[in-house]
Amino acid sequence: MRKLSLNKLLLSCFVSGISLLNLTAQEGQVNITEDNKITKLLELKSEMSSANEIGDRYKIQLFYGNNGEANEVIKEYRSKFEYPSIIAYEAPNYKVWVGNFRNRLEADRALLKIKENFPSAFIPKPRRK
Repeated sequence: MRKLSLNKLLLSCFVSGISLLNLTAQEGQVNITEDNKITKLLELKSEMSSANEIGDRYKIQLFYGNNGEANEVIKEYRSKFEYPSIIAYEAPNYKVWVGNFRNRLEADRALLKIKENFPSAFIPKPRRK
């Protein structure tokens, strides 16, 4: 009886092994055709992103007034912080803008630090280009 069950076990292992040998993986080939315009658009987007000409960008405004005071404010700011800063002219006044943040969260975090030294700083609504 023992031999019979051992024979059945060996036979089932043999049949299972043969059936597994017949299994094969499926093979296929995918061809992707890309329009040349997509490549040109990706290059243009890359250029615009590097020049900060795309999307909404957030800035922090520190000052709005005359040129002399704007220069003093930006000089003081640059001695304390490292975010990029510029003086922008909007007739007849000058604005001191700080940063070029991709999202509001980044701008808010920077604003918290900057407000310690410049309490009137705020984030104006970004303009679409």
